Amino acid sequence: MTTHVTATREKWLEARLDLLAAEKDLMRRSDDVARLRQRLPWVPVDKAYVFDGPDGRQTLADLFDGRHQLLVQHFMLKPGAEVGCKGCSYMADHVDGMTVHLAHRDVTFVAISRAPLNEIERFRRRMGWQFRWVSSYGTDFNYDFGVSFTPEEVAKGRINYNYGTWRHTGEEWPGVSAFYKDDAGDVFHTYSTYGRGVEVMMGTYRMLDLVPKGRDEQVGHNMAWVRHHDRYNPEAPAKTLTAVGSCCKASV
Repeated sequence: MTTHVTATREKWLEARLDLLAAEKDLMRRSDDVARLRQRLPWVPVDKAYVFDGPDGRQTLADLFDGRHQLLVQHFMLKPGAEVGCKGCSYMADHVDGMTVHLAHRDVTFVAISRAPLNEIERFRRRMGWQFRWVSSYGTDFNYDFGVSFTPEEVAKGRINYNYGTWRHTGEEWPGVSAFYKDDAGDVFHTYSTYGRGVEVMMGTYRMLDLVPKGRDEQVGHNMAWVRHHDRYNPEAPAKTLTAVGSCCKASV
């Protein structure tokens, strides 16, 4: 028997209209924040990063693939790892349907990881993804953009992540970065987001926010239910999934 508040259709509509006002306010504030994001100053990228990809060695400028804007998923797959981060994989599961739409808005998408290309390709084939994914192995790219950390940094017990001191440690953390290339070929870093900011790629969360149980996550164990999409048990209802730690702990 349900213990949730029930009401007549008329009372429901009254409450729904109150919620609609809050939703519209949130949408307007989200639009305002987007405009602030677009007005951020740009930082020239002067370092010559070179990546390994399916099309051979490519510079950061090459990754734009003829467009002016580039979105990068900093995918947590370090050298020697057998599988990619579950949280990053959850993000990546939403990508293939977006790339054609992004391309028609002058945006190229690419995932970048520290693992060598052969290790990336092995995991990409398993997951069935089609988006472009390149290796930054041997470069400073991940470190320079705040998603990879040296053993010495980790040993201190705190790292500088998400624009502040981060109490969780680890060599790899997720992020999303944006870049712009002008007609002269100069590249600029325009934006990066980390922590819960990477939920921008998690469309499933937005759908879960619409249903009565919401995300249904335990406090302190957010994303513990997430699996690589080929590792869910199709016979098990969601409530039987064992809560295990995620390698992408989301935090404000």
